[in-house]
Amino acid sequence: MAFPTLTPSKRNFNPGDFPIKVYRSQSGSETRMLMGSKRTGMRLSLVYSNITDAQAETFLDDYAAQNGTYKAFDINSSVKTGWDGNSDALDSSDQWRYESAPVVTQVQKGISNVQVNLVGVL
Repeated sequence: MAFPTLTPSKRNFNPGDFPIKVYRSQSGSETRMLMGSKRTGMRLSLVYSNITDAQAETFLDDYAAQNGTYKAFDINSSVKTGWDGNSDALDSSDQWRYESAPVVTQVQKGISNVQVNLVGVL
């Protein structure tokens, strides 16, 4: 199953950081070593507001299809719709996986909000 193709109402992106090893001496001075050329620890939080319960269920179905937080997957271009910045930032991860289960909040009968938290996987 593919990640749902809905456009998020809100997104929050944390670009992570490059892997760095820090060595501290007893005097307090430190040496920092860059341990890789790609950022790790990227986080993407997506909110889908006022969608139908059937649309909300597609996120729960996809979460189950990915075996929860186990499998990595590609996100589709609809996740970036409305983002006017450089899309390379959101493309910096090869794939994504669920950080936790999607949270569905019912707004009214038949209408829900869904929050999805993803982690970048190299």
